Amino acid sequence: MAALALRPQRPTQQHGSPRPALLCLAGGTVLLLALLSLFVGVSDISPADLLTGDPDVRQTFLVSRVPRTLAVLLAGIALSISGFILQLMARNRFVEPSTVGTAESATAGILVATLVLPGTPILGKMLVAALFAMAGTALFLAVLRRIPLRNTLIVPLVGIMLGGVISSVTTFFAYRFDLLQTLNTWMIGDFSGLVRGRYELLWIVAALAVVGYLCADRFTVAGMGEEFTTNLGLDYRRTMNLGLVLVSLISAVVVVVVGAIPFLGLIVPNLVSLLIGDNVRRAVPWIAVLGAGFVLACDILGRIIRFPFEIPVGVIVSVIGSVLFIVLLVRGNTGAR
Repeated sequence: MAALALRPQRPTQQHGSPRPALLCLAGGTVLLLALLSLFVGVSDISPADLLTGDPDVRQTFLVSRVPRTLAVLLAGIALSISGFILQLMARNRFVEPSTVGTAESATAGILVATLVLPGTPILGKMLVAALFAMAGTALFLAVLRRIPLRNTLIVPLVGIMLGGVISSVTTFFAYRFDLLQTLNTWMIGDFSGLVRGRYELLWIVAALAVVGYLCADRFTVAGMGEEFTTNLGLDYRRTMNLGLVLVSLISAVVVVVVGAIPFLGLIVPNLVSLLIGDNVRRAVPWIAVLGAGFVLACDILGRIIRFPFEIPVGVIVSVIGSVLFIVLLVRGNTGAR
């Protein structure tokens, strides 16, 4: 299993045991960001305006601001945990749905559903996208098993190349059928269009994230290989298939509702690992909190940089995430030497 570039296991006690009070503090910070998100936007809304009982202000608040903030929280939590699950399965800290072709496969699935079944409701498109995402992730894992890996950096490079091929094919067909603008709405994450009635599917990813937390230890064991997993009494194929389903469904739902948000599932688990070590059970709550807070901060930043215009959150996360990704790559490569 050295070929899968195992994540180095660092003793948690080196970083000190994560105190519940510190986690509560992080959760309180996220809550403050969520409250700030409710009152940042083109429409001028303040707590005092809500207390006056103005029906227009209340409608804007309940129909737009609250759903958007909930969507940001749910997407941030789910994508961060899905990236962590994928890292456990591949035993490599540099993979996540946007670096292994999962997000690109989900986008291809939506395009296929739009071309073949144009009248398909959003739930149908989500299911098609999930099937394509599952196939793309399975293809990535199958490629890994057939390539002699000698360096941790090879794994994300293989995934990025695979995702690039899938994205190129998708873009070609979108161009041929004059759907490039539609394709861009799925490739760049943006919460600006989310209102009540359009974000509710994201509650599905919240349930999937809970399942991922409950099964995190199983994915850790499965990442060590079929023989090792079987010796411990676990069904290797069933565990890996469960991981594929979780990652694919989460990616598909987020891409359908919000659009792709790259690097999130890579950056957050790595930051948590640096802070508290690799204890899976302790890491997942931190990943959920930091993932939600990171996306909230990027979303608020995108709203105020060019106010009253808005920069999509996918762009902000991509810029910050790509810089952190390079730092992690350099750090990992130096550590490998």
